[in-house]
Amino acid sequence: MQRFCFTLDLRPDPELIAEYIELHRSGRPEIHKGIRDAGVLDMQIFIAGNQLFMIMDATDSFTLDHKAAMDRANPAVMEWERLMSRFQNVDEESDLTAR
Repeated sequence: MQRFCFTLDLRPDPELIAEYIELHRSGRPEIHKGIRDAGVLDMQIFIAGNQLFMIMDATDSFTLDHKAAMDRANPAVMEWERLMSRFQNVDEESDLTAR
């Protein structure tokens, strides 16, 4: 098993942060399936202010490049990523799905 840790800053807007959290609480089955299909075994996301911290456990064969390729081929994931970009302070070079 491999463990990955990531951080991400959300836009510092309490209303956007609340909406972001609610969208993740309600979830989308097709997004969860894509995550599992890529080899992610467990994922936990913590928030402090506008900073997210994610811990992700994956299979030994999991690679970020393969996950990014799977994401690019999945219209539901790409739609989700476009939606999430509204909330996130990221540049395109750091976005895994932009590769």
